[in-house]
This record gives sequence, C-alpha cells and structure tokens, in this order.
Amino acid sequence: MLPILDLSLQLSNYTLFVPTFIMNRTMRATRQTYSMAGKPTDASYVLGELGIPSLALGFAAGANGDRVEAMLRARGVTPDFIRVGGETRLNVVIISESDAGHATITTSSLEIDDAHLEALRARFRQALAEASCVVLGGTLPRSLPPAFYTEFIRTARECGVPTIFDADDANLRAGLEAGPTYVKPNRDELASLIGQPTATLEETYRAGRLIVERYGTSPIITLGADGALAVLPDRAYHIPPLTVEVVSPAGAGDAVLAGLAASIEHGQSIEDGLRLGFAAAAAVLLQPGTADCRRADVERFLPQIELIPYP
Repeated sequence: MLPILDLSLQLSNYTLFVPTFIMNRTMRATRQTYSMAGKPTDASYVLGELGIPSLALGFAAGANGDRVEAMLRARGVTPDFIRVGGETRLNVVIISESDAGHATITTSSLEIDDAHLEALRARFRQALAEASCVVLGGTLPRSLPPAFYTEFIRTARECGVPTIFDADDANLRAGLEAGPTYVKPNRDELASLIGQPTATLEETYRAGRLIVERYGTSPIITLGADGALAVLPDRAYHIPPLTVEVVSPAGAGDAVLAGLAASIEHGQSIEDGLRLGFAAAAAVLLQPGTADCRRADVERFLPQIELIPYP
C-alpha cells in the first residue's frame, strides 16, 4: 500500500550557481545540478529521503519526464504518470552566490487533452481507496483551468481523504473553494487572496483566521525571515526560523507539505507534522538541489523547531 498520494503536474529543475548575476554578460557557472520540481513531487522526494513511501500521479512527457520518474524511483517513490504530448517542464534556477539571490525561468509545454484528463480522474479515484492523504498544488499547464483543483480536492474530500494544498493566485482561490484540510500560502499570497495587509504577525494571524472561518481550512503561512504562522481551528503557533547557511532555498517550503503528510500517515498530531516539516525545510536549505535534503540533517534540526503559541 502507498498511503500518501502526490497529485503533481510534474516538472524538473536545472540549477546553475554563478558567482554574481550580471545582465548582458557571459557568466560561468561554478556548479550545476538537475533536481526535482513541482510542489507535490518535491514533497514526495523529501518523504522518500525520510523512508516514507508515496504514489505520484500526474502527467509526464519526453526526456525530462523520464528523468523525473527515475529520480523519484531512486528515492523510493512510485510514479504512475500519464504520458502526454510535448515535454515535461524544465525550470532553470540561477543562484547568485555573492548575495544568495535567485531567479527562476520557467516554461509550460505539456500537451494535455480531454482523454488524458479523464484517465487521470480514473487513476485518482482508484488511488484514493488506499490513500491516507493527498498533496497537490503548483502552477497548472495552460490547458487546465483553476477549477482542476476545485474538482480534485472535492473528490478527495468526498472520499474522506485529507488534502494538503499549495498554489497561488487563481489556482489558490479555486482550490480553497473545495475546502482542503491544510493550505500553505506565503505572506504575499495570503494578502492578495483576502485583500488585506499581512505585514505584521498580528495582521497575518487575522488573515489566517479568516481562511479558517471562510473555508474550514487551516493555513500554514510561511513568512520568510520571520518563520511561519500555523493557524488551526482552535489554536495557532508562531514557528521561528532556524539559522542555517543557505545554499539554495528552492523547495524548502515544499518540505513543510511533506511533514504534514507524514504526520497524517502516522496518525500523529499536527504539531508533530509542523516540527518535521520545518526541520526538513531547514535541511533543504543546505543542499543545492531543489527539495533535496539529508535525513541526518532533518533529525538534527527536529529538536530545534519551536512552536510558540500565538497570540
């Protein structure tokens, strides 16, 4: 049985490190790496490092799709992608070593038709019978409307399966309409969603409380240098960040999704899931590859994660 279900619009990252990013100049990369990308597959990749199996559903195409499947299998994830036309998306991430800044160049090239989507629906319904939870989110291909998330989250809810969701803009709004169990916006995404400022911790808390009341969804709000704020139906926690030497931030937030999924699968409290997720997020920061981490680092950081009741 593969209890954690990852519903992903599969993609991959090609990360380049340059001493300093300078426009209109030829820059020589000091190192490069291919890695995972896409919020749910990132979560599966982290779970695999922690020895927790998952099933990855979605679409794949071309040589990039083959590479992603091989990377997932190497981590103990079971991929079951529907092959479609085009090419699995490849993000190019450029990291400036001088100031730790980074930029991502992304494309969309999957060619998905109605038959592909119906095949995914069928596989998803079948997989829900054994799923302990579903992780889904990310940017959709141009051919899929935001209502994709409304439909699939609602289907999981009808089957009594908890959902963990992470997206932005119209996709975030559409997914929330179906009432996922957990959602992980950042501060800016939350402000855009509700049309209110979230500059302070108190403003963020009030915005998070609106999400709980309006959608029945618990938001885990990432705050950058301020850590995170988890707003649950009857309590809330501020989670201060750990101080680590950042190699690459790509995929750190997706490790939080993995922690939440692991706690649901193991029948643990949400507090356990938050601690594991943010320990894994800190471990991801130490690696050059997106959503890459080492289990030993996660275990080292786990006792250091604080959940401070708020307010």
